[in-house]
Amino acid sequence: MATKLIIIIIILLLTATILHLTTAVPPETLTNAADTLANSGYVAMSLTINLVSDVLLSHHNSATVFTPPDSSFADYGQPSLSILQLHFSPMAFSLQSIRSLPYGTKIPTVDSGTFLTVTTQSPSDQISINDVKIVGSPVFDDGSLIVFGIEDFFDPNFTIPDPPVPVSTLDHCTTSFRDNNNNNNNNNNNNSFPFHDSANVLISRGYSVIASFLNLQLLGLGFMNQPRLTVFAPSDEIMIEYSGRFPDYQSLFYRHVLPCKISWRDLINVEDGTGFDTYLEGFEVRIFRSGGTYKVNEVAITFPDMYYSEWIVVHGIREALSLPKMADEVSDGDDPFDDDSPAKPEGRELSGTDLDSDRSEF
Repeated sequence: MATKLIIIIIILLLTATILHLTTAVPPETLTNAADTLANSGYVAMSLTINLVSDVLLSHHNSATVFTPPDSSFADYGQPSLSILQLHFSPMAFSLQSIRSLPYGTKIPTVDSGTFLTVTTQSPSDQISINDVKIVGSPVFDDGSLIVFGIEDFFDPNFTIPDPPVPVSTLDHCTTSFRDNNNNNNNNNNNNSFPFHDSANVLISRGYSVIASFLNLQLLGLGFMNQPRLTVFAPSDEIMIEYSGRFPDYQSLFYRHVLPCKISWRDLINVEDGTGFDTYLEGFEVRIFRSGGTYKVNEVAITFPDMYYSEWIVVHGIREALSLPKMADEVSDGDDPFDDDSPAKPEGRELSGTDLDSDRSEF
């Protein structure tokens, strides 16, 4: 079984080599989006994306665009750059993720410090942002760039009273590592836990490597006793960097999974610097924000709530989460989160016997 797992992972990682690493939305994606917009009756935004993408999206490898109809462009006249910035978010929000956001949730824009606000009153209502309704399903969606039609331009002066911040219920986001083996044994006969829905979404959006581990239940995390999970998922084009580092795989995936569910709504309401345990003992992640950018440790969150259900939420991130160097190994100019360091996290090391016990699930 070990050989089979390695072969599957190698195939996935080799497939990802054809992808091109970039810090910006790929030009071919922008071209395809512009063509789709033009063919769907959004000619003005099609031309606008071609004109302003270098300015607004050059530093973002994912984005959501909200496009008014051509009639709004005709009535409004040529919008200023500051107005256009309101209609571009540096994060990819799917229809499912936007629908799950409660009233008052903030959506960052490419104008640092400027946010849109979800104004959908209830889950059954038509989705609206800044009191402007979203029209139907996305006009374009390739995972890195998602374009929604909206009824009109967003008002730059729109405000609503800030809703009460919900009381945090995330203080349970810890795990007992000494109980992991017992949990795994109790779960050996349960192969019906619903990985497949989340994995299928991940595969369709270019996160096949993470999806394969979820489907194979490689993590062995005792799901019967800890049914809620948060996964921070690097894309396949990032995971190719780890293609030859087989001994690191278990540590790599353990540190991207939390033993509780933290949605985008939760992330934007926690205090800056809030920390959470992961399934890699001794490795903690912290949530930071600066303007419209939200980060887990030093890595930007690019696709919030990529998948959201009662038991799991998956957030796409720009890079893999790195292990910190030990304090005495960090010299001036070194990155303390350099994953090439031989340093190990605090806590027990994960040995081959740990991995063998996890394989008993298959």
